[in-house]
Amino acid sequence: MAALYEGYTLCGLVPDQNLSSSGIQGIEEERDGDHVVVTDSARSVTLYKVSDQKLLGSWTVKQGQTLTCSAVFNSQTKEYMAVSDNKVIRIWKEEDIQLDKAFKATVSSDIWMVHCVHGGEPVVLFKRGAVRLLDSLLAAPQQPIEEVLNQEENIRWSTTIVAETQQFVIFTTEQKGDHFLHLQRLNPNTLQRYRLEREEPGVSPLSFSASYRDKHIHLLYLYPNGHVYQSVVSVQLLVVEEGAQALPLPRSLLLGLPVGDGLLEAASAMVLDEAHVAVVGVPHPSAGAGKDFLCIWNTNFQTLQAGKEMAGKIYGQLWSFSNKLFIPHGKILSIIPFECPKSSLASALGKLRQAKTEECKVPASVPSWNNILHGEKAQPSRTVETRKTRTTRKTQSTPSLTIDQVLDLIKMAPVEEVQKEVEGFLSRADLQDLQPSVGQLASTLVSRSLNDPAFYSPSTLAQLVHTQCLCHSVCPDLVLLALEKKDYFLCQLCLQFFPDIPEAVTCACLKAFISVPDVDAEKARLEPDSISFMETLISRECGQVDLQNGFSPTSCEEDCSEDVRGHQTRTEAKKKTSAPPEQICPVGLHKAVLLNEILQTAHSDSFLLPHLKDLSSQHVVLFLQYLQFLYLKYSQDDSLQMHGCRSPSLAQVMDWVCLLLDAHFTVLVMTPEAKGLLLNLHSFVRSQVRLVSELGKIEFSLQELKKMKVKKDVGQYSIEVIELF
Repeated sequence: MAALYEGYTLCGLVPDQNLSSSGIQGIEEERDGDHVVVTDSARSVTLYKVSDQKLLGSWTVKQGQTLTCSAVFNSQTKEYMAVSDNKVIRIWKEEDIQLDKAFKATVSSDIWMVHCVHGGEPVVLFKRGAVRLLDSLLAAPQQPIEEVLNQEENIRWSTTIVAETQQFVIFTTEQKGDHFLHLQRLNPNTLQRYRLEREEPGVSPLSFSASYRDKHIHLLYLYPNGHVYQSVVSVQLLVVEEGAQALPLPRSLLLGLPVGDGLLEAASAMVLDEAHVAVVGVPHPSAGAGKDFLCIWNTNFQTLQAGKEMAGKIYGQLWSFSNKLFIPHGKILSIIPFECPKSSLASALGKLRQAKTEECKVPASVPSWNNILHGEKAQPSRTVETRKTRTTRKTQSTPSLTIDQVLDLIKMAPVEEVQKEVEGFLSRADLQDLQPSVGQLASTLVSRSLNDPAFYSPSTLAQLVHTQCLCHSVCPDLVLLALEKKDYFLCQLCLQFFPDIPEAVTCACLKAFISVPDVDAEKARLEPDSISFMETLISRECGQVDLQNGFSPTSCEEDCSEDVRGHQTRTEAKKKTSAPPEQICPVGLHKAVLLNEILQTAHSDSFLLPHLKDLSSQHVVLFLQYLQFLYLKYSQDDSLQMHGCRSPSLAQVMDWVCLLLDAHFTVLVMTPEAKGLLLNLHSFVRSQVRLVSELGKIEFSLQELKKMKVKKDVGQYSIEVIELF
């Protein structure tokens, strides 16, 4: 059964004043599915990393110029492409800073869109219907462009699809209320034109979506009356006659969506797979009027399988990449992960058992028609374990409590009884949908714990978090409750398993962790894997220090002595044998483990910076000292970043160093205690610059050596002279 998971915010929006447009012109997937390129409706193209909502790059055209086509990424050349002022094609790489200095070419006719799909070549679709491969167009930018469309015919939507060895450009047009589908095949260059059947008078499609399967192109389109149609076009044996009339395009009604009293104004439907369609901007069948939802419908069984209310204005835009839906609404662009497993009639009716096992998957019992139609429950399997709970199911002589009964019990019963019943509820194998039940249990437990100081069940809350069915948005008070109770183990679990923790809560955890005395932190029970990493790191404090990654304590000491203590010679600095302060971890073992969880929490720099400014200078200095310690250890031994061991990466350490310096640089400069720390950080940067400079000097030599062919038979001893020019 399809599912929508908890979403998170990628970036803010700047909609126009009357909220008729989201301000986003287009979104394209880039690289490995974890990066997207967002083009706004004015002048900017922005690259984001999806997993941690981080801005990686931004490019802007000059004042007075406008981006008229959303940017795309060419995975073959690693280049971005966009169009400004309708006729100027711009091509640049990620390292380019200014778009004005990148490559650009002016063509002779207005461009509608540049399309680039994985496995195909970049193509340019002109506003008058002509199509050109980008390479052939750039070879002669001022070449004449023919007009394919009629005088009053205009393009409404377009995409490109690679079908086996053929690439197609698909676009729809409108002329005097009639709508047409154009199927442009590339190599050989052929065009087929179809006429869509008319709906009600004055009603035009709100959105289009296309997919390819079984040697056919499937076109999906949504009308304001809630009708979702599908038309199927074969890609084989396209016979085109010069001047031929548009062929009628048959359609079939896939869905009849509820629209309430009026017609839909801003809505969109998109194909997810052969049996599922995502729809945004359409009312939920069981919700009240005035609420907009994102829904997933099963077209085979005409059932609604997942729904999520979207706050704020809906703009009728929807994109899908790598099992994630991108939806602008209100003043934010949200990402909603989704899942569409293979459908069956039982799952469509909500009767298929969803029991899963942690170690191995045990097939659920196949329900009979009596089970499906009358709700009779099949006998549950006694060998199934749900999610990550480690409890075993025991034969019970008394009837099991329902979710409502367990919730009522949580409100009144003592801690021991609550623990027993919640554990028993989670261990049962006949749970149809664990996620909403876990959310209800956690919310009720947190609510009682906040209202009743004498009630608190840390093991039960930890067990609920371990199911991985919880997130911050489902139970927003859980982390704050854990901080209030000083339950650092629960805080650690939430930071590990919650993908949507707000930056304000992350900073609250940082304040609590950095403030806790080492003695109190050592009493906390934490994850063994994270502790073992820090034990390995700290145990190497007294070990031999080598020069790796261009940095060593000796070089740091030499730099500092040159900058601050000029009267000391380098020889005197090298004679010191005691470990410098930065070689010693400035915090205790358990506090370091908690700080590592902060370093690994997903965040957005722009949202985190304002909250970091609330840290005291004392805490900032201590945190920077710890980051300096981690950086130094990583620089000395790359093997410390062990795969499979939960530990922060060097990139995460450097990100946080930059964030803290950005938020507190002025205060740190005025703080005497931070002077030595800043000098050390400065020497770190200098050592890296020095390393890169030295590597640059031998780059050409290394490239030449790589090109040389190695002789197979050199004997036991040989001398070879290599001349590098």
